[in-house]
Amino acid sequence: MNAKETLELISKQWCNTQDLMKISQLGINNATKIRKQIREELISQGYMLPKGLIPMAKVVEYLKIDIEYLKNMANNGQN
Repeated sequence: MNAKETLELISKQWCNTQDLMKISQLGINNATKIRKQIREELISQGYMLPKGLIPMAKVVEYLKIDIEYLKNMANNGQN
């Protein structure tokens, strides 16, 4: 995935397992573990979540994705 594709994907409100696999470049087992970990953390804080979905903002935070860097790369036409 290039920077523009990544930005388009993380602009979604909710993240499912397939989105997480694309963003993290991990397989289904590891992506599911990450989703479960984020989901359990949010539920323990009192959040209610749709089945199988987690907030994309939490995924970006968990994976430490540098959005400004991606924007710069996308604006410069680089992958």
